Amino acid sequence: MDASDAYMSEPSGAVSEPAGARERLVEELRRHALVLGEVTLTSGARAQYYVDAKRAILRPPGFQALGVLVAAQVSDWGGTAVGGMTMGADPVACAALAAGARVKAFFVRKDAKAHGLQRRIEGPPLAPEDRCVVVEDVVTSGGSTLAAIQALLEAGQEICGVLSVLDRLAGGGAAIEREAGAPYVALTTIDDIYPERPDRATG
Repeated sequence: MDASDAYMSEPSGAVSEPAGARERLVEELRRHALVLGEVTLTSGARAQYYVDAKRAILRPPGFQALGVLVAAQVSDWGGTAVGGMTMGADPVACAALAAGARVKAFFVRKDAKAHGLQRRIEGPPLAPEDRCVVVEDVVTSGGSTLAAIQALLEAGQEICGVLSVLDRLAGGGAAIEREAGAPYVALTTIDDIYPERPDRATG
């Protein structure tokens, strides 16, 4: 099967309900995002597997399913702006817009630009009354998400929730929730994608 045949074999039916969308997202992450083999994570830790969520969510089925889920959660929280640290947050925020969420999207730079408008938070200007939902593709220690939260808080923005596509269940979620002072939701976890992983806790 060549690349074009593989692409054409993607699931074709769009999903519009969160339950069906989550099932599709898990399927797409299992199929495209899980990479087995030793890798170094962003946190510096070593792992025997890697989840590259962008391999799944930047394909039509995964992107569409993600959009349904993010838009629904943002609506539940009353969010008016969605974004986070580039690049992990970029496809997640864009998926919400594509799914019809009536929000602004924003991207947080690691550092403010040294030229132009010298902004760290890119996108439509955020108003003081905006309710921000911080998003991320994969959370391990939560470092990138914590940095985005800190940038928003320093800018005087309100955070009403934090959402990830997948949580590796390595402790990042609790740290994120403490820093944000807002609820944290993972759409999927590593238990959904790789339940037989060697480092899974038993008991």
